[in-house]
Amino acid sequence: MKLRGRAGLAVAMGSAVVAVLVFYCALSGSQVLRAIAFYSPWRIEQQLYKLDVGWPKHPEYFTGQTFCVAIDPFHDLVYVAQRGANVPKVLVFSDEGYFLHAWNSTLEMPHGIFAVSTPTNTSIWITDVGTGEYGHTVKQYSPSGKLIQVLGTQGKAGAGLNPLQFDQPAEIFVEQTGEIYIVDGDGGMNNRLFKLSTDFKEIWLRGENGSGVGQFKIPHSVTVDSVGRVWVADRGNKRIQVFDKVTGEWLGSWSSCFIEDGPSSVRLTANEEYLIVAQLNINRVTVLAAPPIGSIGDCHVVNTIQLADEVKPHLVDVNVKTGAIYVAEIGAQQVQKYVPLT
Repeated sequence: MKLRGRAGLAVAMGSAVVAVLVFYCALSGSQVLRAIAFYSPWRIEQQLYKLDVGWPKHPEYFTGQTFCVAIDPFHDLVYVAQRGANVPKVLVFSDEGYFLHAWNSTLEMPHGIFAVSTPTNTSIWITDVGTGEYGHTVKQYSPSGKLIQVLGTQGKAGAGLNPLQFDQPAEIFVEQTGEIYIVDGDGGMNNRLFKLSTDFKEIWLRGENGSGVGQFKIPHSVTVDSVGRVWVADRGNKRIQVFDKVTGEWLGSWSSCFIEDGPSSVRLTANEEYLIVAQLNINRVTVLAAPPIGSIGDCHVVNTIQLADEVKPHLVDVNVKTGAIYVAEIGAQQVQKYVPLT
């Protein structure tokens, strides 16, 4: 059958291009094939975010290692938890970058922080990985630093469920309903994901140490999307695992985007179009395409923010009202704000 018109010409030209590529690859090895395989139709070459160089107004208030950051979009507040001797453990800034106040109460070594807020009520949850009298716990505070609730046995590592015990709990995510998700195991004896009820009872528990389906090696960060999927940064296994928030059923995993370094943090953008992932050891914040409902598929890198050497982005948070990304950097001992360009 003869090829006719523009369609025939397009097919003929496409065949010619393939033939040239095959011939060139035969001459020059696999470099061209590797380049073709690396190409992703999802990737957006122009940057999606820019650094807000004026945030915060007074960075000298960062006096320790800034491990984590949480955004309260209802009240336009930014909470930063830091470590160090004789430093305030929690700093509070306005969204514009003005320092407001600090508090230092019953915290030893903060690791993860989460602000759950409504127009009438706000709680700040912090995971404490210290090994002293306050460690191995998850604590709930008021915005001014008043201790409200302690989960776990203070100062004692464990794996118990009644009462709850933790060993270096890494991060917490709290839904507006009050249901809680905790990843327990920043290098301790536990490698597990909890879902707790509003009265702090176990709904389901997943994970153990390992690299198989549903197993973890340093589960480091957790977030939940609006269609009922729980996303876990399985840092030591260099992958993200996904679970059903109702049943805890394993839904899938991503690893191809994390060949160089595992994910240390995972958050969703306000419209849930993208996942924002920090990669600590390669000093990078990676933007991934969020999959549609009912499909996990493979991960696709949309964009990256390459940071300077030794910045060490640890955990991130996203302002669901403005879309800004806040990155807690333990190497640079600061939090930086990135604002969307569109």
